[in-house]
Parts: sequence; C-alpha cells; structure tokens
Amino acid sequence: MSDESLIYLDNAATSWPKAPGVAQAMSKFLAEDAANPGRSGHRMAVRAEAMLDDVRLRLARLIDAEDHHRIVFTLNATDALNMAIKGVLGGMLGSSPRPHVITTVLEHNSVSRPLQSLADHGAIDLTRVDCDDQGFVNPWEIQRQIRPATRLIVMTHASNVLGTIQDIGDVGRIARERDVLLLVDAAQSAGAVPISIRQMHIDLLALPGHKSLLGPTGTGALYVGPRCPDPLSPQSEASHRSFLPWREGGTGGDSSSPTQPAIYPYFLEGGTPNTVGIAGLGAALDYLAKQDSHASLQHEQQLVQRIIDNLSRDERFTVLGPRHADRRVGAVALTLRDMEPSDLGAILDDSFHIAVRPGLHCSPYIHKRMGTYPAGAVRVSPGPFSTEADVDAFLDAVTQIAG
Repeated sequence: MSDESLIYLDNAATSWPKAPGVAQAMSKFLAEDAANPGRSGHRMAVRAEAMLDDVRLRLARLIDAEDHHRIVFTLNATDALNMAIKGVLGGMLGSSPRPHVITTVLEHNSVSRPLQSLADHGAIDLTRVDCDDQGFVNPWEIQRQIRPATRLIVMTHASNVLGTIQDIGDVGRIARERDVLLLVDAAQSAGAVPISIRQMHIDLLALPGHKSLLGPTGTGALYVGPRCPDPLSPQSEASHRSFLPWREGGTGGDSSSPTQPAIYPYFLEGGTPNTVGIAGLGAALDYLAKQDSHASLQHEQQLVQRIIDNLSRDERFTVLGPRHADRRVGAVALTLRDMEPSDLGAILDDSFHIAVRPGLHCSPYIHKRMGTYPAGAVRVSPGPFSTEADVDAFLDAVTQIAG
C-alpha cells in the first residue's frame, strides 16, 4: 500500500503530511549549516545559532510572549512538561507546608504521571479536578480547590481525547489573583487555537512542534514566564524556591561555570539541540504564517461536525463530548456497540486503509470519567490537509463495519 492510498485521520498523535518545505529545509540545513550552535566561532556554527534564535523569535510571536529568550527548545511537549513540573516543584522539595498542585481528569500522562509520581513519593499534595459530562472543566471549581499551599495549576488547553477547548483565560486570571503559577499543556492547541501568554495569564506553556505546527517529530518548546522561579535567586519571592534544570551539560557559551549558566534559554538547554528538526520547524512556521489560522481551525471543526452529525443519529455508535464542534479542536472520540475499539481501528487500517487511534490515548482519567475505561475509544482527528471525501470514506467504512 502506498502512502497516497492512505486516509490519515490521526493528526492528534502527529500531523501528516508535514507542511510543504519542511523536508527541504531539513535537507538544506544538513547540507550547509549543520554545525553545533554556540560551540565554535566559525561561520557554520554562527549560522546554526542564528537559525535557532530566529525560530525562537517566531515561536514567541505565535504565543504572544514578550521575551523570545524564554522560549526553551525541547524534544517534544512531554519533555517540556517534565522540565516545567520538575523544575518548579523540584525547587520546593522539603518546604513546609508541602506544595499543593491542582490538575484535571483531562490530562495526558505527560502531566498525570510526573505529578502522580511526586505525590506517591510524598513530595506534593495533588488534587485532580473533574470535568462535566461534555468534557469541560469549570474554572471556578479550580478556584475552589486552591489552598494556601497551592503552588501550581497544570492543565491542558485542549483535550487530546475529546478535543474540548478549555477556558484557560479564566483559569489564568484566578491563578494570578491567588499568586499561583499556571502551566498549560498546549499539545493539541499550539498552531490550531490562538494563544496569548499575556491575555491568558500563562506562566509556563509546553508545546510540540510535530502536531498542529506541522513540523518534524523531536521538536518542541517550553515558555518560562517572568513569574516563574528565577535561576539567579535560590529564594525567589514568587516561588519560595529555585527552579531546577531538567538536564545539565554543555551550552557552548559558558563552560567555566560549575553549574548550568543562570540565563535563559541556556539554563534549561543543556546538550546539543535538535538543530535539523528545528530548521524543519522553522519552515513549518513560515508556511503557517501564510495561512488563515481561523479558517484552518474552522475547516477541522467542520469535518469533526460532519462525523458527529452522522454518527450521533446511529444508536450503534456513542460519540463522546459535546455535540457541537465549535468548542473543539480537530478531534472526536467514539465507540461502536459490541466491538472493541482496538478491533475497529485494526479493521479500518487493514481493510479500508484509514488511520485512526484506538485505545486510551495516554489519558486514562478522562476515559474513566466518560465510562470508556479500560478499552478506550477510537479517536478520529482530521488535520488541515484532510478533506470531506476523507471523512465520508471513514463514515462509509464504519457504517459497513457496524452492519
């Protein structure tokens, strides 16, 4: 089977195809500029460093961040989330009272697992806030859970299972009023939904380069805002403790310091970065800058609405989440009566050449909330290059399977 015959509806896992120009940019960088940035003074190294700085600046503009030096390159959103969670909370270990963290049932394991591990080791107290039957978290329920010891709120911008877009702006205002840091997982929203660090009052934001930004895998970023612990101050007033680096090593600019240089982004960027991938991410950002982002989101929402409208009328199917797609990104999860999601996904792949994602989607708590645990559901996630014909082929296939 050639890739041309595949109908790809798994963009919530990673986008495909990538933006035009990504592969060419990566190949060109490898051929001409693939030196180690900041490690040498020769022209190739200087050009590599300039490329990184340029992509940093464009990411900062994308999320409305004032200082692009606070954009830290990571391997993916998981890496960025671990860097943020363990960086903030690691600097508070041993404090009294024990730090309290609020998260939600919507979260991906990239959030749930590091937080649960810290809670299991007695390092933090953890509260997991519920959502409603449609998959939305009430910001005022988060406010109700804040205690004097609450130091961090961690939540997704858009559910990777249901696609539901959360009210981060209200949560951000609550966090500021109560002097709590807000970390946002933008894995499903960055590049699809407008994000303003300043208007939404976000302190830390984790994003991948390989999903709605249409870049290559192995790329991502963490934004670290000025309200976060200052690496220069071991007793930062805003945090009560210092921010700990997730990895430590060479930065190229300062080799004399016995610890990581206390300056962003290098404080959190130990080791050689994925320059080839970041060059591809830069090309993806160039492509996105020429597109109508609102129209692209509407296109994906219309495709999701087409799935909801058709399958909600069929009693053999259960469609999870809201019936209107205007509060979703391009993702919808469903089940078929008397068939395991894994079997449905396998038949779609083997017999119809349609790629979807069955299972728990690394988000077990929301499946428990929706009653689809432990088998999970089938997630369908069209992307910017998906068509009505693709969705209609999926609808025809699942109808045949159901029959």
